[in-house]
Amino acid sequence: MPEYRLGDVIDDFCVRCKRIMNHNVVSVINSEPAKVRCRTCYSDHDYRHEQAPPPKVDARKAALFEQVLKTVNPDDAGVPAAAEAPAAEEAPKPKVKGKAGKK
Repeated sequence: MPEYRLGDVIDDFCVRCKRIMNHNVVSVINSEPAKVRCRTCYSDHDYRHEQAPPPKVDARKAALFEQVLKTVNPDDAGVPAAAEAPAAEEAPKPKVKGKAGKK
């Protein structure tokens, strides 16, 4: 395990850039980086060990989505509606009125 020093360049997940970027070590505790600074946007944050935070899932939205699926088609609850929908036929294009048609 390497010993980190102040100013070392390491990779970490930047909370502002939302990507794994180069960071400088800003503070060290027990020879492990505690705080880092993004070299792209210069934001300081805790060292995250190159781990992105888990995606946020709103339980209310998921419950409402399931409820809507049950009302639309009770047999297909839990299956996305787009997965089983047949391909829609192309609708005729509307005629556009403009100066090009006038003489």
